[in-house]
Amino acid sequence: QVQLVESGGGLVQAGGSLRLSCAASGRTRSAYVMGWFRQAPGKERHFVSRITWDDGSEYYADSVKGRFTISRDNAKNTVYLQMNSLKPEDTAVYYCAAGPTYEYVYWGQGTQVTVSN
Repeated sequence: QVQLVESGGGLVQAGGSLRLSCAASGRTRSAYVMGWFRQAPGKERHFVSRITWDDGSEYYADSVKGRFTISRDNAKNTVYLQMNSLKPEDTAVYYCAAGPTYEYVYWGQGTQVTVSN
């Protein structure tokens, strides 16, 4: 089992920045890839970004490309999501996820991000 705990959410004005953190514990070696997803009210959960623990390979959804940056700290078993130039449409609950492959089997409880006009 892998436990994931997100932090760093909050309220920010449009154009501002936030950095989310996801701390992993437990059998972290079984988590090959770490990802961020988000779910806006009344909408489905969508992929945001992912990174692999070994070579740090990154991938982003088109909606956040150029504004969000994912990174990892292997020593701390922590993944970050730096979010810049935030827009009201980025408002959502952000979830951290992990898996031994690109199928995510472990999920955090989520952290709320609210971007005001």
